[in-house]
Amino acid sequence: MKLNFSIIIPLYNRPKEIDELLESLTKQDFSDDFEVLIIEDGSTEKCEAIIEKYSNELNLKYFFKENSGAGASRNFGMQKASGNYFIILDSDVIVPTQYLSEVKKTLEIYYTDAFGGPDAAHQSFTLLQKAINYSMTSFLTTGGIRGKKNGVGKFQLRSFNLGISKTAFEKTNGFSKMKNGEDIDLTFRLWEHGFETQLVEKAFVFHKRRSSIKQFFKQTYGFGTARPILNRKYPRTSKITYWFPSFFILGFGLSFVFLILGFPQLLYFYGIYFVLIFMDSLFQNKNLQVAFLSVFTSLTQFFGYGLGFLKSQFFSRQH
Repeated sequence: MKLNFSIIIPLYNRPKEIDELLESLTKQDFSDDFEVLIIEDGSTEKCEAIIEKYSNELNLKYFFKENSGAGASRNFGMQKASGNYFIILDSDVIVPTQYLSEVKKTLEIYYTDAFGGPDAAHQSFTLLQKAINYSMTSFLTTGGIRGKKNGVGKFQLRSFNLGISKTAFEKTNGFSKMKNGEDIDLTFRLWEHGFETQLVEKAFVFHKRRSSIKQFFKQTYGFGTARPILNRKYPRTSKITYWFPSFFILGFGLSFVFLILGFPQLLYFYGIYFVLIFMDSLFQNKNLQVAFLSVFTSLTQFFGYGLGFLKSQFFSRQH
């Protein structure tokens, strides 16, 4: 089957980000034609001027619609696309020159109706963004589930960088109305319909994620609230590992209680763990400030996800 790519990008009030993303798409070492669909989801800061800037370099289609959320905007884009394989990107990513070539090469060797790719930190990112990227991708914090084949079983898609065939979209109806975890929900429904997913390691993107600790906490809190809902909706997918961040923060609190009672050993364990994060981040990023920030972003990630998980598990029965 000849692959015809349609790139779908939902957008809400981020004209600067879409400018950087479109510029990176003009630099692809990819000879085949592809289209790019920008779905402006009720933005007040519209990107029409940015679209016009690249209209002679890319096959662009621009749509403005009432605000309905990223999932519905992605579905809208896939309904309007003319390709037979859709690539979904978040507006806050930058695409390396080899991205489309790597996707095509992998799918031609081993075709699946859906794929996901990892993310990395670009050299232009802020120190905090690099630290957040470390926390979201490190083996010490996530177990390597977000971008290394030896860290995953069946790969669960992430909406910032995924692909899905037109056939699979039509069969599953795309993304659900879930505000958080809609990409994992799509993954489970793909599996239920017999479609296979895979991780394409070389199809990575540079993902900016969030620019402040507060925004990062809010994002990870949302991730945490989604998982118990998914566990209830798809009970066979539930794993004890999804509880680990909650166990982490409960144990962290208990370590100070034990310290007051004269038993500091548990706090020592946490101290050793944070030192390992610092050293590992320093080794990977070659920057003391990023290594230092990585300790705080990792703690933020655990508290955000863990608290969101506990709140959703015990105080919410939303489906």
